[in-house]
Amino acid sequence: MIGKKTGMTQLFQPDGTVVPVTVLRAGPCVAVLRRTIERDGYEAVQLGLVEPARTRRVNRPGRGAFEKLKLPPSQLLEEFRMLGEVKPGDSIGASEFSLGELVDVTGTSKGLGFTGVMRRHGFSGGGASHGSMFHRAPGSIGASSYPSRVIKGMRAAGHMGSERVTTLNLFVERVDGEQHLLMVRGAVPGAPGSYVVVRKAVAAKPEPKLQVEKAKKGKK
Repeated sequence: MIGKKTGMTQLFQPDGTVVPVTVLRAGPCVAVLRRTIERDGYEAVQLGLVEPARTRRVNRPGRGAFEKLKLPPSQLLEEFRMLGEVKPGDSIGASEFSLGELVDVTGTSKGLGFTGVMRRHGFSGGGASHGSMFHRAPGSIGASSYPSRVIKGMRAAGHMGSERVTTLNLFVERVDGEQHLLMVRGAVPGAPGSYVVVRKAVAAKPEPKLQVEKAKKGKK
C-alpha cells in the first residue's frame, strides 16, 4: 500500500534492549481500479492514498474521474500486482499487516547534490601527506592512445541520491490500525514526510521465534 514516512524513534523491549524503528503512516488507501486478465492481460489493483488536506491538488480531469467512481480524490496513485478479492471502493489500511511480519519498503532516497567519487562510490583517494597533490581525485579514467575516450559507465563524480530504493525484509514491530501507523525495525529510504510503498516481503526470510515473542511482549 501507499504511505508516508513520519520519522524514526525507539522501542524498548521487556529485557531492556532498544530497537530503532521507523514510523510509517500506511494508508488509508482506497481501491480505484481493478485490472483483469480478460481486459488488461494481467491481474492488479490500483490504489489511491486518501489525504483530505491534499484533495485540492487533484486537477479537474482527475477530480471528475473520481466523482464518477464516487470515491475521494487521490493525488497519488500506485498499481500493485495482487490476486486478492479487492474491489473498487474498498478501503485498505495498516491493519492489513500483522505483528512479526516482514515487509519491503520502497521510497526515494534523500538528494545529496553533486558529490565526489570518495563519497559517491567509496574511493579511498590518494595519499594524505604534504605534497602528494592527489588527495580526493578519481585516478585514471582511461587510456590516451586507445580508445582515446572515457568508456561509458566509468564511475565519476556527479549527482548522488534521489533514487528509488527498496529496503527488504523489515520486521514489523507495531501495528496501529486505528491511527494507520506501522512501525518497522530499521531505517527506510527517504526524508520524513516523503511517500513510500509498503508491500509484504517478496523473498521473506524466516524470523527467529524469539524476536516475535519479544515484540508481542513489548506490545503488552
